[in-house]
Amino acid sequence: MLKYELDRTFAALADPTRRALVERLVQGPATVSELARPLPMSLPAAMLHLKVLEDSGLVTSQKVGRVRTCRIDPKMLSQAEHWVGERRQMWERSLDRLGAFLDQSEAQS
Repeated sequence: MLKYELDRTFAALADPTRRALVERLVQGPATVSELARPLPMSLPAAMLHLKVLEDSGLVTSQKVGRVRTCRIDPKMLSQAEHWVGERRQMWERSLDRLGAFLDQSEAQS
């Protein structure tokens, strides 16, 4: 199940508009209108991007009256960060082994 969730998270973050929305929401909650205002698109288009972010688990929203307020849900960001961190550690270990091998080969020459 985690793989599917991460797929949706990375797919949502693949779009620059959605990354901009996430960047804004990291600063704190905002209404849909506040989030859409700086974007070069219509309000309905911005709402579609927010829907993708909500479906991915990155963003939650609450409607009070006619105002919908969005906020970041750090759980999915943390899971994505953890996944990337594991891969980074794997590559660092591989590069460390390669460096040691090259140092040893150079010393033998």
